[in-house]
Amino acid sequence: MTQGSQQRIYLDNASTSWPKPPEVYDAVDRWQRENGAAAGRGTSAAAMETDRQIELSRRAVAQLLGTPHWKNIVFTLNGTDALHLAIQGLIRPGDHVVATVIEHNSVLRPLRQLGDPRGVAVAHVGCDQEGIVSARSVLDAINSKTKFVVVSHASNVTGTLQPIAEIGAELRKRDIPLLVDAAQTVGEIPLDVDELGCDLLAASGHKGLLGPLGTGILYVRTGMEERLKSIRSGGTGTESSSTLQPTKSPEKYESGNLNVPGIIGLGEGARWLARQRIDSLRKRTVSLMRRLLQGLEAAKGLSIVGPREAEKRVGLVSVAVDGYDPQEVATILAGQYGIEARAGLHCAPLMHRALGTESRGGTLRISLGHFNTAEEVDAVVAALSEIAAAAVA
Repeated sequence: MTQGSQQRIYLDNASTSWPKPPEVYDAVDRWQRENGAAAGRGTSAAAMETDRQIELSRRAVAQLLGTPHWKNIVFTLNGTDALHLAIQGLIRPGDHVVATVIEHNSVLRPLRQLGDPRGVAVAHVGCDQEGIVSARSVLDAINSKTKFVVVSHASNVTGTLQPIAEIGAELRKRDIPLLVDAAQTVGEIPLDVDELGCDLLAASGHKGLLGPLGTGILYVRTGMEERLKSIRSGGTGTESSSTLQPTKSPEKYESGNLNVPGIIGLGEGARWLARQRIDSLRKRTVSLMRRLLQGLEAAKGLSIVGPREAEKRVGLVSVAVDGYDPQEVATILAGQYGIEARAGLHCAPLMHRALGTESRGGTLRISLGHFNTAEEVDAVVAALSEIAAAAVA
């Protein structure tokens, strides 16, 4: 791909993955041109084929999450919408919630918004300088009013993987639901919702799952639909004789027309990941991350935020360049080198406060996808080394 006369190197996959597998583009275009029927709202051949494709997408996502219960996959507008459904669907006035400082604003803002008018108290557990939250500190923050615990599986600032399974195992003993924000891990690392011990797992469809923008998923463990209320109601195409919202997943949470082309594209992305094997893709990402981290460590005037071991991260790293605001570095990378990365606070203000990077305007984040190459990794290392060297000189 080119941008003008310059080679385009896309390293902002933590925001949204690009490019997508060809199968994703083909499936969306084919459905739009050849079908176009709504889901759950007809008995024509086209409508029934739409329903079949939606079911296949649920099954494909469920397979990636290690669960046979495909009806436990709820399609949402995006990752933020999935988190809102989980948070607002569980909270009641006077509740206590345990969260962490590594959370994205998709968690922080709804918790803050619900705190004042509904008297919800939130404990934000800290992290160490590598961005790791200890399981013990999360468990110690629980009290008799704790309604649920929410933890990101991996920080979108440092990429650091968190001890979710350890937290989940203890919470299961206490019958306290665990909500996992897996926006940075679904499609990136092998996952099993039972092994993680999570009751709810939210993710964007357009990142590691390789689907189109405007898609998201919420996994709802069997039995949780009795505790998780729907935050919207309306037509579902089922139980139309009743004015009451259906009580079973996924219909309980999916009112109105689904984003059928987006969900079909999401399903193709999930099937592509299954064919490639997540464990194989993970090994490739770790190899590229080692190359990236080693190259960045050798550069003078540049510091890495978070762990140095690739195995402790998903495929992203944040850096700071001496003498530069991160936005300046991103602008230079794009303008002079054709490299697209993201600069700023990455919608995670408490994380930057904890790491001491808030005052400098955040960090420059480089995030790899399944289609990045070793040559592109070398290119960003060389570019950042040049930029940092110029500042030192």
